Amino acid sequence: MNAPGAPNASGPPSASGPPSASGPLALFLDMQAVERGAGRNTLDAYRRDLTDFAGFLADRGGRLIDADTAAIRAFLAELSKRGLKSTTVARRLSAVRQFYRFLFAEGHRPDDPAAVLEGPKRGRPLPKVLSVEDVTRLIETAHRLAGEAAGAEAPSRGEVLRRHRVAVIVELLYATGLRVSELVGLPAGAARARGDTILVTGKGRKERLVPLSEPAKAAMAAFLDARRAAGLDASRWLFPSSGESGHVTRQQAARDLKDLAAAAGIDSKALSPHVLRHAFASHLLAFGADLRVVQTLLGHADVSTTQIYTHILDERLKSMVRDLHPLADE
Repeated sequence: MNAPGAPNASGPPSASGPPSASGPLALFLDMQAVERGAGRNTLDAYRRDLTDFAGFLADRGGRLIDADTAAIRAFLAELSKRGLKSTTVARRLSAVRQFYRFLFAEGHRPDDPAAVLEGPKRGRPLPKVLSVEDVTRLIETAHRLAGEAAGAEAPSRGEVLRRHRVAVIVELLYATGLRVSELVGLPAGAARARGDTILVTGKGRKERLVPLSEPAKAAMAAFLDARRAAGLDASRWLFPSSGESGHVTRQQAARDLKDLAAAAGIDSKALSPHVLRHAFASHLLAFGADLRVVQTLLGHADVSTTQIYTHILDERLKSMVRDLHPLADE
């Protein structure tokens, strides 16, 4: 199982347990962060996946840096035995491939044991999408709940702030297509009550300007007023919280949206921040937006990522031919 003579990356890792912070995994994560601008969530995913593989090897007396192709195949078989989805297995294999490609390229190994492996076949599922009517109901419910909290006989500033936060989050997710990690991590200076755009730092620390709709601007203004009334103007975050991160977490934003869905009479299982991002892209394309424009707004580095929505373009083209072709009715 072990490849004899394989050089170490940075001192010998422990023969049992996951690699130390000074081992090859740390070098790989440093490269991802420094050279490719990988964010915290991406780095955490790589760390989890590769630590899992390291633990699998350690149980069999092996080390991460020495693994051969047979060991990686055995790991993939083990993942399948655990009942993991093919998408999860494919993601783990992707992490392993990138790790050994890095070690080979940097001269820490004489070979790349993952180069010959093929991942599990997986179809690309169409994203879940809410209808325009469902999104409208969500937004109307969010504003109604915010108004009720503000109009209460003895309104709680904290509850007023929370409900205005939920309203602006649902408005922004649908108006901009932001990733939830981009949204909750917005600094206080990223948006202003009367601003026409919002400055977003996306994957790879790339910045982009995203235009705001009039309803989103109005919701932002109401939220900033509630934020000011709650005495949170000094916070560096647009959506401050008392937690360790200093801002509302992705998990909290997702829970708030599910609560909102229940209040609006929509299945909470069908709603997440990413579903609103999909709704933003799908509805834009359905109403005539160009795929490249949607790519820019979503912050996709490659248009191939945006092409998951081509089924919408196909339907639009069919309807245009049906409605506009001079011989369509003959």
